[in-house]
Amino acid sequence: MLPFEVLEHTADVGLKAHGHTLKEAFENAATGMFSLITDLENIKPSMSREISVEAEDRESMLVEWLNELLYRFEVEYTVFKRFEIVEWDEEHHMRAVAYGEPLDLGRHQIGTQIKACTYHMLKIEHNEDWSAQVIFDV
Repeated sequence: MLPFEVLEHTADVGLKAHGHTLKEAFENAATGMFSLITDLENIKPSMSREISVEAEDRESMLVEWLNELLYRFEVEYTVFKRFEIVEWDEEHHMRAVAYGEPLDLGRHQIGTQIKACTYHMLKIEHNEDWSAQVIFDV
């Protein structure tokens, strides 16, 4: 099972993340999003940021999680490579640690410029494993 796959969408870009647990699917969604932004191989995880998210349901929590990471990228100029959810109430709250480094345009070539994670075609499914599908506004 691949951790994530990129989905083609008319004017935007999507991602379907997979995991043995919902928590792992959320972590893989974040990894997939940053793989669209820049080449993960060029990110040295030399620092960490704690991120907390509150939401009414797991779909909203996924959108809030990814949008909070985008906010950190845009405002703090930080790129992330690895994510670890350390506190998890899958319906209402999560706390995670994101590992990355300050953006360095000499090493981190920007690929897809993501504006936001949207609710369009948002889907979380559980069969044998978990999957989380999101569409990004670009």
